Amino acid sequence: MTDIPQAPPRRASLRLLPLVVILSVAAIGYFTLRDYLTFEALRDNRETLLAFRDSHYLWTVLGFIAAYIAIVGFSLPGATVATLTGGFLFATFPGALFNVTGATIGAIIIFLAAKWGLGDRLAARLEASDGAVHKLKQGIDENQWSVLFLMRLVPAVPFFVANIIPAFVGVGLARFAITTFFGIMPGAVVYTSVGAGLGSVFERGETPDLSIIFEPQILWPLLALSALAALPIVIKALRRKGA
Repeated sequence: MTDIPQAPPRRASLRLLPLVVILSVAAIGYFTLRDYLTFEALRDNRETLLAFRDSHYLWTVLGFIAAYIAIVGFSLPGATVATLTGGFLFATFPGALFNVTGATIGAIIIFLAAKWGLGDRLAARLEASDGAVHKLKQGIDENQWSVLFLMRLVPAVPFFVANIIPAFVGVGLARFAITTFFGIMPGAVVYTSVGAGLGSVFERGETPDLSIIFEPQILWPLLALSALAALPIVIKALRRKGA
């Protein structure tokens, strides 16, 4: 196994600082903000939000995207509520575009922090390793586009996990950003459309049905997209087996 040069301790600590800050803010936010970034808070402040949007549309858009970036970039609670808010304030479109933009930029922040702090060194160790670990790394490298799209399309993969794993296996920024933006779009459109219908939900005194993503008419197209993303992996495996 090839030795990997070690960074000086002080420099290594500095490289870890952004990731430590993100995790620290996430922990603080979990205990301090979880009661504020809720559906109930959106319901109680809906008239104020709509009035501000009508008077200052551009500032509302910019403020909303900035808030979404902060929520995702620091892994704060309330991402689902933010997505619903995007639909409530801006309709399915352009609300979905604002949601995807904020989520993608926030994801990039986590990705870069993880890549700068640990990712490059860990990827180098995986590349230099032997046996099953090296084969796993090689398999991901050969199918990066498909693997990245699968992580975004499959609802079972937590968003935070899908942000840091690519950083740990040496994925490039451009590829990560592209697959994140387009990979999260189908789910974002679904939840944004739920947010766009919150007006009637508020009037009935109900809560939105977020399990809609598991309804057959929604789930099956997502699974079909996942299968399409996985197709290149299957084809490569069959070709290798037949060679």
